[in-house]
Amino acid sequence: MTRPRVEILYFEGCPNHESARVLVERVAAALGVEPELELVEVVDADAAERLRFLGSPTVRVEGVDVEPGAAGRADFVLSCRVYRGADGLSGQPDEGWVRDALAKVAA
Repeated sequence: MTRPRVEILYFEGCPNHESARVLVERVAAALGVEPELELVEVVDADAAERLRFLGSPTVRVEGVDVEPGAAGRADFVLSCRVYRGADGLSGQPDEGWVRDALAKVAA
C-alpha cells in the first residue's frame, strides 16, 4: 500500500496546526491509511510566497490543498487561515475535505 504524503504547513505560534494534525491522523486511521505526515514551518513572507501558503494551517495531500477551489487562490500570506466549511468558519479544514483527499490517493 502506498503511503500518501500529507503536509501541514504552519507558522510558529499558530493555535490551529496541532488540531489539524490530530484531524488528519484521526481521518487517516478511520480510512486505514498510514500517511507520511510532514510538518512544514513557514518562517517568513518570502517562504509563504514560495510555498504558496494560504495561511496556517494549510493541509495538502500529495501536494494538493484539501480545500476545494484553493488551487485558484493567490493570497499567499503569513497569517492564520480561516476555512468556510459545511459547519461555518473554522481554523482547520473541513473533515470531509481531508477524508476525500486521503481516500482519493489511497484508492
